[in-house]
Amino acid sequence: MTTLRIATRGSKLALVQAELAAAKLREAHPGLEVSLVIVTTAGDRDQTTPLPEGDRAGWFTLAIQDALLREDADVAVHSYKDLPTKRPDGLVIAAAPLREDPRDALVSRSRLGLRALPKGAVVGTSSPRRTAQLLELRPDLDVRPIRGNVETRIGKVEAGEFDAAVLALAGLRRLGLEARADEVFGLEEMLPAPAQGALALECRAADAETRTLLAAIDDLALRQAVTAERIFLAAIDGGCSFPAAAHAAHFGTTLKLSALIAADGQIIRSKMAGPAEAAAGLGRELAEELMARAGLR
Repeated sequence: MTTLRIATRGSKLALVQAELAAAKLREAHPGLEVSLVIVTTAGDRDQTTPLPEGDRAGWFTLAIQDALLREDADVAVHSYKDLPTKRPDGLVIAAAPLREDPRDALVSRSRLGLRALPKGAVVGTSSPRRTAQLLELRPDLDVRPIRGNVETRIGKVEAGEFDAAVLALAGLRRLGLEARADEVFGLEEMLPAPAQGALALECRAADAETRTLLAAIDDLALRQAVTAERIFLAAIDGGCSFPAAAHAAHFGTTLKLSALIAADGQIIRSKMAGPAEAAAGLGRELAEELMARAGLR
C-alpha cells in the first residue's frame, strides 16, 4: 500500500480527529503515507432538523461507510458515539485508539454554571439523554433543540439565542476551546453517551493489510470499556434517540459500568462490575436489569 486513504467528515472537529488517528498510524508505521478523503454526510447537509426526530441513525456515518464499501477510502474515522449499534455487512471496527475526557460541559452566555442560571433559562441540546438529566438537575429550565458544529453552537449562545448549551468536553478540548466550558459535569450528575470522546477506526473486513495496520494502534483497555457501553446501548435497542447513558472504567482487571435509562419521565440508574474481558456480557446484564426495572422487559 502506497498511501492509506482516511475518510472523514469535513468539519473542523472531524478533521482534528482524523489527524489524531493519522498521527497514531504514522507513529506506529514510520514511512506510511496518509491522505484524507472528505465526505459530506446527511447530518452535514441538514443543519435544521432536530436530531431526535425521525430515523437519524447513521446521519453522520453512512456516507463515510459507503465510501469504504466503494473502495474510495481504506479507513474511516468516526466519533464512536455516532456509530449505529447495528453493524453494516462487510465492515469492521478495527481499532479504538484514543479517548478524550468523556464528560459533558456547559457553555453559558453569562459564564455561570448550571445552578447559577436564572429560572426558565433556555438551554440548548439535541440529546434526549442530556435533556432528561438537565431537567432532573433543574426542572425549571427551558431545554430546546440546537444544531450545528461546536463553534456554531457556541456562537448561538454568545448571540443570545440560548442562555447556555451542553456540549461534549472532548470536542471542546480537541478544538482548543476547553476554557469556554463554564462547568464540567461530574459523571454522577450527567452520565455521558456510550463511547463519548472515543474514536473508532473502521475498514473493510476483507482488507487484511489495513486491518493489520490498524491493529497496531488499537487500545485494548479502551476497547473493553466502549464494548461494555455500546453493548448496553444495543441491548436496550436504544439507538441515538433513546434517553440512555453509560460509562465504563477500569479498576485493575475489573471493569465497572454505570448506566441509566429515562422512561416515563423517570431516570433509572444502576452500576455493575465484572472482569474486563467479559465487557460484552456486563453491558447486556446491566441493560436487562435496567429494562426490567423500567417495566420494559
